[in-house]
Amino acid sequence: MTLEEVLIQKPSERAQCTGKALEEVLGSAKANDCLTIGVYESAKVMNVDPDSVSFCVLAMDEEFECDIALQIHFTLIQAFCFDNDISIVRVNDMQRLYEIVGDNAEQFEDAHCVLITNPAEDSWEDPALEKLHLFCEESRSYNEWVPEITLPER
Repeated sequence: MTLEEVLIQKPSERAQCTGKALEEVLGSAKANDCLTIGVYESAKVMNVDPDSVSFCVLAMDEEFECDIALQIHFTLIQAFCFDNDISIVRVNDMQRLYEIVGDNAEQFEDAHCVLITNPAEDSWEDPALEKLHLFCEESRSYNEWVPEITLPER
């Protein structure tokens, strides 16, 4: 889908389409072992190899409103993404995000931040990821620097 096709969509269609694209990209990245889950783990990856980060998802929940430290981490992650031209979105359902990226064998206590990375040896590409980059670019043109995406229900 081109930027022009994205621009002519109605906002409700665009939001639904973008949520599906995000779900698809996260599933594909998980299958290709290209996910980093957790605020601290994400910060480590961004510090060591920022060029490997392709996309950032921040998940907000009830805890976010009460946790000043988490709000500060989000602000720093957002600033880092802006400085390094990393597309970033926000989702409002951390539980649904965890259902997509989580593994039943592992328990993630912190799924507030999920990074999609590219492995160094071969560049993993997904057409839905390009769609998300276009969505973020369009949102920035409307001064919405961290757009919110609603993940589709199962």
